[in-house]
Parts: sequence; structure tokens; C-alpha cells
Amino acid sequence: MYKVFYTILFSFLIISCSNTNSSKENAVLSQPPYDKLTDSIEQSPTNDQVYFRRGTLLYTNEEINLAQKDIEKAWQLNPNEQYALRLTTILKQKNSDSAISFLQQALQKLPNSISLKIMLAKGYESKNQLEKTLAICDEIIAQYPGEIDALLLKSEILKQQNKDAEALAILEKAYLIAPGDVDLVHQLAFDYAEAKNPKVLSLCDSLIKADVEQRHAEPYYFKGLYFENTGNYDKAISLFDVAIGHDFNFLDAYMDKGQSFFEQKKYADAAKTFQLATTVFTTEALPYYWLGKSQEAMGMKNEAKLNYERAYGLDKTLTDAKDAANRLK
Repeated sequence: MYKVFYTILFSFLIISCSNTNSSKENAVLSQPPYDKLTDSIEQSPTNDQVYFRRGTLLYTNEEINLAQKDIEKAWQLNPNEQYALRLTTILKQKNSDSAISFLQQALQKLPNSISLKIMLAKGYESKNQLEKTLAICDEIIAQYPGEIDALLLKSEILKQQNKDAEALAILEKAYLIAPGDVDLVHQLAFDYAEAKNPKVLSLCDSLIKADVEQRHAEPYYFKGLYFENTGNYDKAISLFDVAIGHDFNFLDAYMDKGQSFFEQKKYADAAKTFQLATTVFTTEALPYYWLGKSQEAMGMKNEAKLNYERAYGLDKTLTDAKDAANRLK
């Protein structure tokens, strides 16, 4: 008897909770800015576009659960790519496995969607299932050899697998297809510099020549990075200075300039560079950490310890700073 009673009570509580949630949802949807769209849905309950519009508005206003319900309804009424992409974005915020599962189902209905395939590949990447990611990229590239997103993702995965030469070759192929893609060309220049490949010099010179108003700092930075990596520190530092002159907020240029001094054991110059970086980037941990390293190398242990502690305070993942501070106790 008690078992029956508690079963009934439990069922009542579930129904009561469900009704409460439903009432809250109705209260939200009946208020501006959703009320007119809600009225339209009541008048045309099979109009997928209205569900999508309300769901998008809900998502913009961070009503994630309600947004998901509306986008799911729009997808059920009319399974198209736009709805699938938006629903995937919502599901990713909650659970990557749910997003992957939905994409697998969505591709059964939309097997030719490149965008959905790319999102599925990135979903696999987030789970570190890199071979599955590569398989999808290869499938897309086999059908569409000029698909930039697939080429870039494949290059990224190959780099994660330490196949740097293969990754660079894919990136070069992508560049030939889309030489005007700024992010792509910057990634190629960076990878050239990291690989100590002199091709970075002619590539960056072409970017500098095309920059009639001389507004972009990146080409000078990439050239400087190449010279830093090949041991020509004086040339590197002069180029980092040019990059900073073009963009005073170019953190990487400060860091590489300071590290170039540090590698030459010019610790005072390194400390001066990192000190300047801390005044420009007051909430960045790395300038404080490297300032501490430079000061420690000069025997300024108290100052170094303080800057190590500042670095760790700004970034708790920077355990090297914590260890360094503890070492100087």
C-alpha cells in the first residue's frame, strides 16, 4: 500500500513539476519580444519559418532550452541545412555527443551538405577522434578538391599528428585556391616561419607590397619569426620592432622580441621588453612570467618571485610560474 502511495505521490510531483515548467515557458513566450511570433505559431502551427525565427530570437537572448525546442520543431517540419546548423550549435553548448549524434542523423537526410560534414568532422576532432575527422575531410576533398574548409581542417589535423610536412603541403594547396583568404595566408606564413622555410620571406614581401597603406603588422612579424627560428636574432628583433610600430598591441611581437634577447643572454634588454609588455597587456600572464625569468637570470630573485606570482595569479594553468615562485622561496 505504501509502495502504491509513494508511486502516486512521485507521479504527482513529476506532473506538477512539468506543469510548472510549462507555465514558466508559456509566460516567457507570451511576453515581448516573443508574443507576436507565438501568436503566429498558434495561427499557423506548421509554419517552420516562424518556429525558426522565434528559436533564433530565444537563442540570441540566451533562452537556450526554449530555443532548442523551437529549432527542433522547425527541423521536424522542414529538415534543411540552415536549421540543422543552428540546432547543432545549440546542442554543442550542452553536450558534444548529442551534437555528433544529431549530425549523423541529419546527414542521412541531407547527405550532400558540406557544412554538416565539416561540423561533424570538427565534432570528432573535439573528441580526439582524428582519423574519423580525416576520413570526412578526404571524402569531401575527393568530391570537391577546392573545398577550403576541408583542406584547412585536414592540415590542422595532420599538424596535430606531427605530420608537419604533409600539413604544410595541404596548406599550400589551399593557398593556391584562395590566395585572398587573409587567415589562410597568415597561417601559411606562420607555418613557413616555424618550419624555417625561406618561402615565408617572398610571401611576406608580397603582402607588404600589396599593403599600400602600410597598415598590417603581421608580415613583418612572420619574417621576424623566421629569422628568430634560424638564429639571426638581430634581424628578427628589428622586424619585431617594425611590427610593433605598425601595431602597438601586437603581443606576440613583444614576446618574441624579448625571447630573442633572452636567447642571446641579453637579460637586461629582455627584461626591458617584457616590462613594456606588462604595461600594455596588464592582464596577460606570459609577459610577467618572462619578466620574472629575465630578472631571475640577472640575480634579481625577489623581483622575479613577485612577477612569477603575478603570472600565476593571472593564469592558474601556468604552473611553470608557480613552480618558479616556489623555487625562489
